[in-house]
Amino acid sequence: MTPTLYFLRSSEQYIVNKMLPYAYRLDVLGKSLEDVPQLGIYKDFYGFTRKDLGLYAMVEHEVAGAIWSRKMQVEHACQAFMDEQTPVISMAVLPKFQKQGIASAMLEQFLQEASVLYKQVCVSVVADSHAKKIYEKFGFESVGENVSAVDGSKTLTLLKTLEGTTLVRPSEGYDPTRWMD
Repeated sequence: MTPTLYFLRSSEQYIVNKMLPYAYRLDVLGKSLEDVPQLGIYKDFYGFTRKDLGLYAMVEHEVAGAIWSRKMQVEHACQAFMDEQTPVISMAVLPKFQKQGIASAMLEQFLQEASVLYKQVCVSVVADSHAKKIYEKFGFESVGENVSAVDGSKTLTLLKTLEGTTLVRPSEGYDPTRWMD
């Protein structure tokens, strides 16, 4: 299935809010964002600064998934934090759209966009998850271990060094100087 990809703008905060519980497995664990308030750093005021970058996938007029990154600071106590110049990625695909290539399509386009802006990106994943395999397929490498704030499971911090490349966008007419509204 080939999704249609769109840039995630600040006016689409509701998409980040909807996808965040799936990105951090809250749906599987029977938890809500209120149970893990420290996850708010991944969604609060998304898109209000140039530090945020993201896109989402539509399938048959429905949001199927999203991927976004934020530049964090030391005081955010983010598990995947490397430094203030390396954005941390969050990605989710709704359960009914999983295992259809949507995560790979989003990650591929996201990495092309990010390579224009950043030297590297990182992500925290559960050590034995399918997500780890997807990130590794795109060249992410493990650089550290941690414990999930969500459920105490073992997590890995994965890092991808980006190479500036020619940008290929999925649609015409987008102004490359503007990421957000």
